[in-house]
Amino acid sequence: MTQFESSLKAFSARYRINSKGPFALVLFVTRNASKQRPPLSADLFLTPQGGQVAGLGKGAVQAILADHGIDRILAEEGGRTSQGSIQKMRVYVDFLNELAQKNLLDFSAIENWWIERVREYFRSHPFELKRESFSSKPFSLKVDSSKSIRSIVSDLIEAAFDRQRACPGVMVAGAVMQHLVGAKIATALPDVKIKHEGFSVADAPAGRKGDFLIGDTAIHVTTAPTEALIRKCCDNLAQNLKPLVITTQSGVGGAIALAKNADVAERIDILEIEQFVAINVYEWSAFQQTKRTVTVRQLVEAYNRIIDQCETDPSLKIAMG
Repeated sequence: MTQFESSLKAFSARYRINSKGPFALVLFVTRNASKQRPPLSADLFLTPQGGQVAGLGKGAVQAILADHGIDRILAEEGGRTSQGSIQKMRVYVDFLNELAQKNLLDFSAIENWWIERVREYFRSHPFELKRESFSSKPFSLKVDSSKSIRSIVSDLIEAAFDRQRACPGVMVAGAVMQHLVGAKIATALPDVKIKHEGFSVADAPAGRKGDFLIGDTAIHVTTAPTEALIRKCCDNLAQNLKPLVITTQSGVGGAIALAKNADVAERIDILEIEQFVAINVYEWSAFQQTKRTVTVRQLVEAYNRIIDQCETDPSLKIAMG
């Protein structure tokens, strides 16, 4: 192993350049640094406000990969707004300056070295091909007049679970359910200000009473009710709030059992999401089939606006067929 290679390997190990976001960052910085003359200044790689790595994004990174015959997606966002990524950028620029001082700065060779690490990563993560196959592909929803609204909603949620099973570690179903409930509430209460959060935002650190707080009601949306959820509901009750749990059909029984164990079953409302959404669709459409598709479309449009606002994954959107 040459001194050049050992230096890159040591840097990669020390700063954990071993996953998609960091790989995207170093490839982008390497390519852009090659257009400058050392010593390099890390500040030149930042936006004027200093809060982002300037120009870093999916398009720029994928263009570099394409030059090496790679069409797999390395990172949707590239970590441009992450403080950790900005810090990694700074230490990487310092590292490049050190290589320059040792007469080891060969940008083409450095880029090729990182590209080989990316290839190794993709070879060791074949399951991510399944996830990438969903990239930019929204869920499909069709209002079939021969099916009940409840069944249509159920099919959508089952599709989210199918995608989640194909992408281990990605909580797709929970995100779809939360934002579908949020869209339903926003559509039902257009004059009420509703705070929508990204699915990954935890309740406790953010001081949230639930996924939504409407009036005196704390709404919790979950794919799998747990004892921790019931404890949150008990906290709601202690604060004179009315907890409402919205879950799947299979989750209703478990939530009721957990609530009974905590002796609060009579104080918590537990509903299945399919009926929670369906009943409003019927009401908004005045129970008329001719208006039902329009009503569902309005709900989907509200849902997609929330995805644009709160999430970074466009494949969470819904396309009506």
